[in-house]
Amino acid sequence: MNLKDEFIKYFVAHGHIEIPSAPLIPENDPTVLFNTAGMQPLIPYLLGEPHPKGKRLCDAQKCVRLTDLESIGDKTHHTFFEMLGNWSLGDYFKKESIHYSFEFLTKILNIPLERLAITVFKGNKNIPRDEVSASIWQSLGIPKERIAYLGEEDNFWIAGESGPCGGDTEIFYFRSNDEIPKNFDPNDDRWVEIWNNVFMEFFKDEKGNITELTQKNVDTGMGLERVVAILEGVDDNYTSSIWKEIIGALERVSQKTYQDNEVSMRIIADHIRTSVFISADRAGIRPSNTDQGYILRRLIRRAIRHAKKLGIDTNTNWMEPIALEVIKKYENYYSEIKDNKEVVLEVLKNECIKFNRTLEKGLKEFDKLLSHLNGNIIDKDNAFKLYDTYGFPIELTEEMAHEHNLEVDTKGFKEKFLAHQELSRTASKGKFKGGLMGHSEIETKYHTATHLLNAALKVVIGPSVHQKGSNINEERMRFDFSCDHKLTDEEKKQVEDLVNNWIKEDLPVAMDTMSKEEAIKSGAEAMFVEKYADIVNVYKIGEVSKEICGGPHVAHTGVLGHFKITKEEASSAGVRRIKAILE
Repeated sequence: MNLKDEFIKYFVAHGHIEIPSAPLIPENDPTVLFNTAGMQPLIPYLLGEPHPKGKRLCDAQKCVRLTDLESIGDKTHHTFFEMLGNWSLGDYFKKESIHYSFEFLTKILNIPLERLAITVFKGNKNIPRDEVSASIWQSLGIPKERIAYLGEEDNFWIAGESGPCGGDTEIFYFRSNDEIPKNFDPNDDRWVEIWNNVFMEFFKDEKGNITELTQKNVDTGMGLERVVAILEGVDDNYTSSIWKEIIGALERVSQKTYQDNEVSMRIIADHIRTSVFISADRAGIRPSNTDQGYILRRLIRRAIRHAKKLGIDTNTNWMEPIALEVIKKYENYYSEIKDNKEVVLEVLKNECIKFNRTLEKGLKEFDKLLSHLNGNIIDKDNAFKLYDTYGFPIELTEEMAHEHNLEVDTKGFKEKFLAHQELSRTASKGKFKGGLMGHSEIETKYHTATHLLNAALKVVIGPSVHQKGSNINEERMRFDFSCDHKLTDEEKKQVEDLVNNWIKEDLPVAMDTMSKEEAIKSGAEAMFVEKYADIVNVYKIGEVSKEICGGPHVAHTGVLGHFKITKEEASSAGVRRIKAILE
């Protein structure tokens, strides 16, 4: 059984329209580096904008989450994963949603009822206990003893401090050969969450007031990798059919077996799979020291470090056979994997070469450190420098130190490492939190301004200019575009003047819904044509801009203010980047 295909088939048969996975790199969402959940690309529609495909949707969404990066290496965590989801945008609600989930699990997947347990929201001072969901589950045969009422931390969903929100009901599976307990204990880790149904039925304003939503939505998510492992009866995700060929290629490259080398093999397999998807994305991400490029570089280099632990000669093109297995597995589902195959292999190869050079520098630094060492201990600062600057895992530093009859202050290193990790986590909270409230008034203005900038660049530089990416926050907009030269001061001024003239003209912003084919024929610009559904929204700004887009936008350009370019620079080969503000 192919879980992904069965899931889509079931929900299509129940009136849902399958939508394509959005790219990994979000378009015009400043809150995240990657799409982290199936709901993220649907934010405008969860807020009330009509979806071109209707009110019942389903998909398999590509996701990358980095909050658990240090957990990669255990049996269940992954950086890249596929999230299966079905949505109701103001159509059905709790009863139908729960019935669909129950039927799919017990009738399609044939999961025994006695292995299921449920959590629901226990309520708070503003929102009542969710007896509705609990009673629906009981009517389907889930006994009272298998339903737990939990608080906001576990069973309540809201994006940020305010916005659409509501309780959720989570479905758990007893993943153990032990006798199944009669009473469900959510703290018993033998029970594993497999599906989450979020019921957005309230709105919390900035003062904390709760009101009922007129459009009540359902947002669900099921982790593909976890459920496949459960269906196949394995307690290690990496031994499921999803990973079989990838791990097999790694075993052949390393000439070692998965057994006894599990941690390093999981990290390598996971990180190469994620790196394939990031570098194949049509946003053109390449290893760098900022944003998505930094994450890509970090993943590849971490895989290389663990390859060395397995004794792999990292001066060879060792990643390619593993990456080819990833490509073979996913290319029929995601066209960019097939189209950008050569790009992916080149990215992995080049980054491997660069990191090997860095390692050589690190070895020289280690020799230099030995010549200046007083005593027989490598202190925490030097151990951390080898890790942070040259990518030396502490195990490598210890191994080399022992060869010279030296010790390493590993306790001090771990303290520095944890402090660094906490600093990184705190600094990246805004980058990775995501959510429905990512579109403030000023961000909506910046989003509209990107359309005007795109149109102006086509006039000044030429029609070959196309958007390659954007990032917006409350302080500025960033816009990447195809261009083979640095813009001159005159070109930048012409672009600025054009945008500001269009703002002064107070052009109307109108939206039409049409087929994708019709939109393209009409001359509508699209960043990634293939990511859009067959029916699309086309935003037209006067006669100067026409783009396929999901929103949000202002109603007329006069509200945007004064447009000013603050910086123009290279982003990557053949791609330039403009940073601009609205004053």
